[in-house]
Amino acid sequence: MTNKSSIKDYEVGEFYDELFEESGKLRSYARPLESAVASLSTAELRKRQKAAELALFQQGITFAVYGDRRGTEKVMPYDILPRIVPAHEWKVLEKGLKQRITALNLFIDDIYNDQKILKDMIIPREEVFSCSGFLKQCTGIRPPKGIWAHITGTDLVRDHDGTFYVLEDNLRCPSGISYVLENRMIQKRIFPSALRKLRVRPVIEYTDRLYSTLRHIGSEISPDPTVVVLTPGIYNSAYFEHAYLAQQMGVTLAEGRDLTVRDDHVYLMTTKGLQRVDVLYRRIDDTFLDPLEFNPDSLLGVPGIMSCFRKGNIALANAPGTGIADDKAIYSYVPNIIRYYLDEEPIIPNVKTFLCSDPDQCKYVLDNLDTLVVKPVNSSGGYGMLVGTSATKEQRDVFAKKIEDTPHLYIAQPELALSRCPTITEKEIEGRHVDLRPYILYGQSPYVLPGGLTRVALVKDSIVVNSSQGGGSKDTWVLSDEEIKIEEHNHA
Repeated sequence: MTNKSSIKDYEVGEFYDELFEESGKLRSYARPLESAVASLSTAELRKRQKAAELALFQQGITFAVYGDRRGTEKVMPYDILPRIVPAHEWKVLEKGLKQRITALNLFIDDIYNDQKILKDMIIPREEVFSCSGFLKQCTGIRPPKGIWAHITGTDLVRDHDGTFYVLEDNLRCPSGISYVLENRMIQKRIFPSALRKLRVRPVIEYTDRLYSTLRHIGSEISPDPTVVVLTPGIYNSAYFEHAYLAQQMGVTLAEGRDLTVRDDHVYLMTTKGLQRVDVLYRRIDDTFLDPLEFNPDSLLGVPGIMSCFRKGNIALANAPGTGIADDKAIYSYVPNIIRYYLDEEPIIPNVKTFLCSDPDQCKYVLDNLDTLVVKPVNSSGGYGMLVGTSATKEQRDVFAKKIEDTPHLYIAQPELALSRCPTITEKEIEGRHVDLRPYILYGQSPYVLPGGLTRVALVKDSIVVNSSQGGGSKDTWVLSDEEIKIEEHNHA
């Protein structure tokens, strides 16, 4: 690198780039950012990058990677060059995400009650009932306000032609929002003028919106509901986020041992006695929630809480059983789910998906393992998957045997040419592949935070962005309508 940062020398390459056009020309909405970056020397840019990482570490913004001999507590690598989403693109994404979560909530409620979609044979029964996320204990439950998934993180990717696709839905205990909020606080100190000039939409209101969402579902139980965040404890990979959100909302952070059930109501044990709890924002997995109904060995949950939930005496966010809607096999049916419940065409398409449970599709997958990405239907975090283009023949042979033995446990998708974004590397500013996880809250109505967690694959040419697999994060700048109008006026 020269004395100045090399943003102007950036090579776009063959992939869709979030900040540069195919010709190598900067996208018009990114010009204020280019000015801010180009004004900094290489040394100053790296100094700010190191300062950002140090700030995250000092604030305790960490996650755990279990089994890593270098230690479990990690700071997610953070790149100070943001991803920018113009207003016209965000409008489409926002509308599509609201459509998707509305349909998925209707689907979950239907599966655990009337099962009309199964009777009408839109989805095979065996796909639903063999899904690990389906909990028979939730059958017949009607959660407060009829909402099952109150907090959702939907992973989006952009292909080579600029089209956004939904890669997967996360409706159980989606994590990562604390990075979104803290990344923005850091960016305000690094690129304050660019944020102002671009009129980037704020994300600071998320915790207020989250608290309002939780109180809304609790209002069916109490006119002044008490909200508590339920965490597995300090050894959980996302414990910082649990504590952060509780602190920002001004509510109690509790573990299962801090709660008790009396007369089908949940109480928090305090030094002043028992305090009734009306809403639990639970950050523990379904099967650890109640040892009386799920895993009897669980020490993380609250014995008897499912009985309280069933009787309408506690609101759980997200409700148990929502995992049925983020199963990777069920994912392939979401376009049909949207059509069935909303009579609308999906606004954001799915990635083409092959179900190995189907003999014909399974044969195609086995014949084309070298071009596909294979994923376990009940896994997350990038674990247990095969990227066929980069796998060895031996690795593909091992996966072929797994698929042949248990085809219903796998799906496959074509490898997408994920979009890239300029990223600071050890040598220079280079393109790295990214995805985007926007967060949707569902209270009185669906709300999409204008931004989200942009995850970046820091390993060159890698498409795996998960933090547990060496990925990092970027701030996501969603531009306001006003800024788009200004740009159009200036270039008229």
